[in-house]
Amino acid sequence: MLAFLIRRSLQSIAVLLAMSLLVFAGVYLIGDPVLAMISPEATQADIAATRAALGLDRPLWVQYGRFVGAALSGDLGRSYAYSTPAVALIVQRMPATMELAVAALAIAIAIGIPLGLWAGLRPDSIAGRAIMTGSILGFSLPTFWVGLMLIVLFSVSLDWLPASGRGATVDVLGLELSIFTFDGWKHLLLPAFNLALFKLALIVRLVRAGTREALLTDYVRFARAKGLSNARIVGVHVLKNILIPIVTVVGLEFGSLIAFSIVTESIFAWPGMGKLIIDSIAVLDRPVIVAYLLVVVTVFVAINLVVDLAYSALDPRVRLADAGMDG
Repeated sequence: MLAFLIRRSLQSIAVLLAMSLLVFAGVYLIGDPVLAMISPEATQADIAATRAALGLDRPLWVQYGRFVGAALSGDLGRSYAYSTPAVALIVQRMPATMELAVAALAIAIAIGIPLGLWAGLRPDSIAGRAIMTGSILGFSLPTFWVGLMLIVLFSVSLDWLPASGRGATVDVLGLELSIFTFDGWKHLLLPAFNLALFKLALIVRLVRAGTREALLTDYVRFARAKGLSNARIVGVHVLKNILIPIVTVVGLEFGSLIAFSIVTESIFAWPGMGKLIIDSIAVLDRPVIVAYLLVVVTVFVAINLVVDLAYSALDPRVRLADAGMDG
């Protein structure tokens, strides 16, 4: 296990280094942030002075070298628009995004697994067919359109839930969280469901396929022959075996929820990292853009590592294969 952790850590460092180079070069090509920062009446001398003050007059490889050196000490630069460290801005907005992603994942799991089991156990029933039809809609409907329809229905027509904002928050260990207030939950439900819809459909189809496959295995047939109840067969033999792909996919999808919550945060004016990156792109705030992308990549790498560890804990064959490789 130690060798596995060391090997994955080295791979993670290589991935982060490669991504930092690609992200930095890509962001460099999207435009000149100085033109978005200064007055249109500024002279060429003013533009040159501003560019020199920000270090943008240096060659790209020099800027990247300075960036990597500063990043190793935890400094990813200062925001051009906010004049504060980019990492501080990301950290300030991260609790809102994490809160939204966790709520969306919880909704997807809580609804998706039971629906997927039902569709897998009774595939030819009306409910089973309806569930699969609904999963197709979950894949097909655009996130922004679903978000707008949710606002029209639950905020405008029924006036049940607020259409934007985060609501009241409380301080928990230095983090501003809204899940511990009733007003916060009212603001969280619509964006969380909107963000969860695609993942919910994915989990439904994954669980259904795993259930159908598990029901055909010899150990399930043997359990039926022993006279075990359907509840025990499903809860112990079927669900336990389909948890392995579910854990893998859900873990990776959690990273995508964090990374791709931009649309949902924009529609519902949710003050998270996605809203910040949209605002930063509008003004070409390079340090914030680079910091955001690197933070997201780091989250993905960390989640991949946790998923691998969870996978090996659930499937003994993975541990044996890893032990054989190390030996």
